[in-house]
Amino acid sequence: MIKDEIKRVIANAERLNPTLNSFLSIDSDVALETAGALEVSPRQHPLGGIPIAIKDNICTKGLRTSCGSRILGNYKAQYDATAVKRLKDAGGVIIGKTNMDEFAMGSSNENSAFGPARNPWDIERVPGGSSGGSAVAVASGVVDVALGSETGGSVRQPASLCGIFGLKPTYGRISRYGLVAFASSLDAIGIFGSSAGSVADVIGVIAGRDPLDSTSADVPVPDYHSMLEHELKGKRIGVPRAFFGEGLDEEVRDSVETAIESFRGLGCEIIDIELPHAKYGIAVYYIIATAEASSNLARYDGVRYGYRAENATALREMYMKTREEGFGPEVKRRIMLGTYVLSSGYYDAYYSKAQKVRALVRDDYRAAFAGCDFVLTPTSPTTAFRLGERSDDPLAMYLSDIYTVSANLAGLPAISIPCGLSSERLPIGVQLIGNYWTEGDLLNAANIYSTNYPLSQKPMISAE
Repeated sequence: MIKDEIKRVIANAERLNPTLNSFLSIDSDVALETAGALEVSPRQHPLGGIPIAIKDNICTKGLRTSCGSRILGNYKAQYDATAVKRLKDAGGVIIGKTNMDEFAMGSSNENSAFGPARNPWDIERVPGGSSGGSAVAVASGVVDVALGSETGGSVRQPASLCGIFGLKPTYGRISRYGLVAFASSLDAIGIFGSSAGSVADVIGVIAGRDPLDSTSADVPVPDYHSMLEHELKGKRIGVPRAFFGEGLDEEVRDSVETAIESFRGLGCEIIDIELPHAKYGIAVYYIIATAEASSNLARYDGVRYGYRAENATALREMYMKTREEGFGPEVKRRIMLGTYVLSSGYYDAYYSKAQKVRALVRDDYRAAFAGCDFVLTPTSPTTAFRLGERSDDPLAMYLSDIYTVSANLAGLPAISIPCGLSSERLPIGVQLIGNYWTEGDLLNAANIYSTNYPLSQKPMISAE
């Protein structure tokens, strides 16, 4: 029965949350009410009552949407994001909202105003970010699927560190209406799953044109689940060997090299490719993303909603005190960087030039896909690092996204697939990047690979 299953999921979420801190809120009353209604007519709903967790920067009506920040605090969304509405209409049951780096700015989930989520494989290590809470909810077995968001790797990187599947769709494939903006030209709603099949079920429901989001694409949405059994034989996988050099952990390199040979064994042709401008990806990303963040976060002023500083005697002072007290240090850092690169005299030197290099990154992929079906890289240069290990070194933290940012800059779909464990029993992920609108092919490749080479070990902390 659906209601009994939802009761079990809620009980697991509440039992594990004091240890993992993956949920910022659990919506037990509404979830059980929804489950009860679905039991009356389950066959009319394609998702059939599956429990789903939602990252706390995706609006869910009546639930707190804090973005992991004090400045929003107890703000409750007045409407559902399009993705959330489509999940509900298809019979998905929203269990709660998950922990995240503040305003999706981070690669470890340590920037949350409500404390870090913890990796279920080792609770002294980070789960990755910024969608760490959603990744933990899936990796720990509380839910089979969760929504996250991507700006530079915030689904794929935590998926890799937590040993699960994480899909970033083509820009425009899933409506961003109701996703709180970080960097609007890069942001995308992504999906975590315990299997490629569970991801396929969800993207099939939430993808497609939305009149409420002018950047959503009017491109047909295929039956993703029916694509999961296609052969891989003859597919060409391009490997940029320059990505396997300095900075890549040796055990990660070995696991990804083994995955390459596994794909070869599944009938794929492996070819070497060049992505000459990918080395500029981090620099370009942290110019464009911070510039757009500076603009988007200007709306948090203490006037209309959220946190307002007390004891201010004038409007300007209230603005300043609200932002000083409400935003965390990483958000402040990125707002200042973004304001700087957009300022008079620096726009052409930084932002304008970064946009030109972004076009070159996109052109590199266009050239690569003329000769291959997928591009394969590591997802993350390392396994999960210890909590606090990189807190005082922003550059080291930013380099966690070195293999993921280029897909966001180019707007391409990409997926992280579990491909092994390190000697410390920490998950490692391999990334496949596809051409535009090829999410079905990526999911098929992930499904075939994981069926033949499953990650059968379970994390230390698990609901199962």
